[in-house]
This record gives sequence, C-alpha cells and structure tokens, in this order.
Amino acid sequence: MASKLRLQYWDSLPDDAQLALAGQALHRAAEAIAAQAECLAGGMEDGTLADRGGAEALRLLIAVVRATGPDALPAAGHA
Repeated sequence: MASKLRLQYWDSLPDDAQLALAGQALHRAAEAIAAQAECLAGGMEDGTLADRGGAEALRLLIAVVRATGPDALPAAGHA
C-alpha cells in the first residue's frame, strides 16, 4: 500500500523534479560505492583484510566512479 502511494506521488512530480531527484540518488549511490571501495582498499593495505591484489583494483573502481560523477552526468532535463 505504501509503495503504491509513493509511486503515485512520484508520477505526480514534474519531469524536471523526477530527473533532479533521480540524479541526486545516482550521485549518492556512486559516492557510497566509492566510500565502501575505499574502506575495503584501506583494510587490504593495513592488513586487516587479505590482500590478493584487490586494493589496486578497488582504487581503480573508486577513480572510475568519481570520474563519472556529477560533472559527467547530463543535467536535469537533458536526458
């Protein structure tokens, strides 16, 4: 019931508002992924997690996620 109400509310938002909210959610998700990868890489580097070459791969993931962050995404209304 609550999810149906949220969907109805979402559908009533103007397209620009939907794009802006979706963009913010994407940016927050990307930063959360980068933060988790940074934490894992740090754990590998300081020895609390077994390092099997993953720290460098995680740092590459972090760089890609951050490089394709807010400036790489189209502005709201330009999807």
